Amino acid sequence: MKLASPLDNLSVFKTTTRGRWDLLTPFALVGLSLFGVFFIYSAQLSVRGDNWITQLVWLVGGAVIYTAVSLIDYRFWLSVAHWFYLAALFPLFLVLLPGIGSERYGATRWLDFGFFAFQPSETAKVAVLLITASLLIRSEIGTVRQSLGVLGKLALAVGIPMVLILLQPDLKSAIVLPPMVFSMLYVSKLSSRFFAGALGAFLFIVTIVAWDTWRYANFMESHSYSYISDRGKYEPHTLVPLHDYQRNRIISFVAPDKIDPMGIGWNQRQSLISVGSGGLMGKGWTEGTQAQLGYLPRSVAHNDFIFSVIAEEKGFLGSLTVLGLFGIVMFNGIRIAGLARDRLGTVIAIGVTMLFAVHVFVNIAMTIGLVPITGIPLPFISYGGSFVLSCCLLQGLVQSVWRFRKDFA
Repeated sequence: MKLASPLDNLSVFKTTTRGRWDLLTPFALVGLSLFGVFFIYSAQLSVRGDNWITQLVWLVGGAVIYTAVSLIDYRFWLSVAHWFYLAALFPLFLVLLPGIGSERYGATRWLDFGFFAFQPSETAKVAVLLITASLLIRSEIGTVRQSLGVLGKLALAVGIPMVLILLQPDLKSAIVLPPMVFSMLYVSKLSSRFFAGALGAFLFIVTIVAWDTWRYANFMESHSYSYISDRGKYEPHTLVPLHDYQRNRIISFVAPDKIDPMGIGWNQRQSLISVGSGGLMGKGWTEGTQAQLGYLPRSVAHNDFIFSVIAEEKGFLGSLTVLGLFGIVMFNGIRIAGLARDRLGTVIAIGVTMLFAVHVFVNIAMTIGLVPITGIPLPFISYGGSFVLSCCLLQGLVQSVWRFRKDFA
């Protein structure tokens, strides 16, 4: 018996679905976006930065993308997933070419067009989501034997952009992809043996990284090298594909006294002070001393550490409000995944929700010292044009799953 294809009788725009909008998520996203604009302004008030205006412009553009993607039947993306994936790979290759990619803070992650610096890793996230959904929907999954073929394809499809992203290097963008893919595999009823094996592989990798970091610390101390000024000395002596600055971040988390507190450990220490000094109600908007006086570096206060600014100026209640809005987005994404009438809708909604969950958890945990600093931004709040647009596109896909869930017989 031939199974019906999700592309059968597909019209990109369905007039029968007009008016069926889920308003919970858009309400929460608007609230988060307003938090972002106001606190980007506050974080840069002392230098009279205008990034809050730029952020507002990108949010308006993102709203257009969100609406447009919401109006398109999500099953349409199944027919163009491979083309979108190939299109997203091209700038990932391009940014690595000498003289083309724009270098910032020691990494080549942007294509600079003058009026806009595009970060290819953001479109790569969308591409990996779509190609993973496409492969899962078009394949038989159940037993280990049935799953091996699709797992091999997925390893290649996800591995290529991950390697290209790591070459930039951009660890933060690469580490959010595996949790998203695993969540999509989980709701696809993949064999439990695979997840047991994946957990074992994860623990093995963590052990290797921990052992390598320990060797790195011994190497630096035995040669009387400085963790800050002599970075790169250890890299030729190991096969583990990490940079010394990334090892420094791990050491600054587990043993901060080994690293210069005025160097790599400075940001996290000041972030902890910001969060802890906010109290219940906070010091008031634009009244936070850590960002205003530059203790929380102005280069990161408005993006990676924006939650620290919110916690200091609006306190526990303001932080709880932000977490509550993110909670609405997450739980509503899971609800929409459960209400989807086909496996494609479920896979897309869960994948997007997991991606956002990882961003939120790691960013906030980073600011309060629970995980090493990775530079993962906070969705809709941290400053960044490419990131805002990709977030809006992804949430538009979830809205599309909701809007078109009833278009099945």
